[in-house]
Amino acid sequence: MAVRWTGDAAAYADGLERLLRGHADAATAVPMAAYMRDRFPFLGIRNPARTALTKAYAKEHGVPSGEALEAVARRLWALPEREFHYAALELLTKRKKELRPEQTGLLEQLITTHSWWDTVDMLANHLAGALFAKHPELVPAFAEKWIASDDLWLRRSAILFQLGYKAGTDAELLFALIRRTAGESDFFMRKAIGWVLREYAKTNPEAVRAFVRRAELSPLSVREALKHIGE
Repeated sequence: MAVRWTGDAAAYADGLERLLRGHADAATAVPMAAYMRDRFPFLGIRNPARTALTKAYAKEHGVPSGEALEAVARRLWALPEREFHYAALELLTKRKKELRPEQTGLLEQLITTHSWWDTVDMLANHLAGALFAKHPELVPAFAEKWIASDDLWLRRSAILFQLGYKAGTDAELLFALIRRTAGESDFFMRKAIGWVLREYAKTNPEAVRAFVRRAELSPLSVREALKHIGE
C-alpha cells in the first residue's frame, strides 16, 4: 500500500535527487546525451531503471499533491540532468487527474524550459491534455495563446494536446490550429501535425482525408497523416 505523503517538498525533491545521483553511470550517460544531440547532461540511468527507482521512492515516501507537488516538480526541473525532468513528469502524471486551472502556469514553464520533444510531448499529451479535458473552458484562451506564441514548443503543444481525445476531439479547432502552422518549415511542427492527424484518423478517417485534400500541408505531414488510412 502506498504511503500518504505529508512531508516537506524540498526534502522530498532532495531525497529523490540523492537517490538518482546514487545510481549514476558516467559511461552510460555519454550515449544517452548523444542520443539527445547533447542538449542536456544525463546521469546515465536508463528509463526502466529510473522509472523503477522513482516508483519505489514514491511508494516509500508517498506522492505529493497540489502546491507541494508543484514545488517538487519545479525543484527537480531546475536541476541540469535530464533524468530529474523525467522524474518530475512521472510524479505529475501520477496526479494528472488533480491538475487545477491555475497550474497552466506550471505547464507553460515546463514546456518552455529545457525544451525538447521528449518532455514536451508528455507535457502536451498527458498533462495539458488531461487538464484541458477536465476544464474545457480553458481551451479557447490557451489554444490561442499557445498557437500564437513565438515559442515553438508551445505551438507544438497546442497541436498535440488533443492527441488522445479520440471521439472527443474538437476537429474544427484542431484543423484551424493546423492551418495556422501548416506553412512552418520546422521538422517538429510538421511531424506534430502529421502525428495528431494520424491519431485522429483512427477515429474519423474520412474527416482527415478530406482535410488533407484541402489543406496545404508539407509532404511530411501528409505522409504521416495518411500512414494507416491511405489516400
